[in-house]
Amino acid sequence: MEKEIIAQATSLFLQYGFKSVTMDDIAEKMGVSKKTIYVHFPKKEQLVLESVMQHIDLIIDRIINISKYSKDPIIQLYQLKKEAMKHLSNEKKSPQYQLQKYYPNIYTKLKDKEFKALGNLFTASILKGIETGLFRKELDVDFVMRIFFNGIRGIRDIALFPVERYKIDELMIKFSEYHLRAICTPEGTLKLDNYKKEMNL
Repeated sequence: MEKEIIAQATSLFLQYGFKSVTMDDIAEKMGVSKKTIYVHFPKKEQLVLESVMQHIDLIIDRIINISKYSKDPIIQLYQLKKEAMKHLSNEKKSPQYQLQKYYPNIYTKLKDKEFKALGNLFTASILKGIETGLFRKELDVDFVMRIFFNGIRGIRDIALFPVERYKIDELMIKFSEYHLRAICTPEGTLKLDNYKKEMNL
């Protein structure tokens, strides 16, 4: 029953946002009493946490799979941006917005999990870029990886980039280019410019 509750709740959360969806909404969708939901999840925050962590596992799996088949670290970043945009939006009802605003502790746990799960992947990507001559060989790999994560988190910060003024897709594109131009060799920069023309960015 717990798995079914999480699955149904996640579907509603992603569609309407964490704050907007009530335990009554989940019970109604499942055709059960609210009491049944509370037996397994005494507090809504527990259900939000489980839903968030299971959903991020799916996203992480997709990111890892995309990374396996990317032609090089530059195109990989744009492919990952495309995947990320499926889960981000500028609307105030979006899960991203509501999680930061109403469940900051869960959002912090989410960021920690992202870093632990993907830190090695991005480190490997930077090393591959250095080995293939696309990224500068003198880079401090650990520093660059951490700065990258900090930047990705920063552009998703609704206090720093209010949804009323900034579009997340444009921020993702600008940050990706900012990051790559800081670490690319001339060969890498040329490849980046060619990719941008191909993708009409």
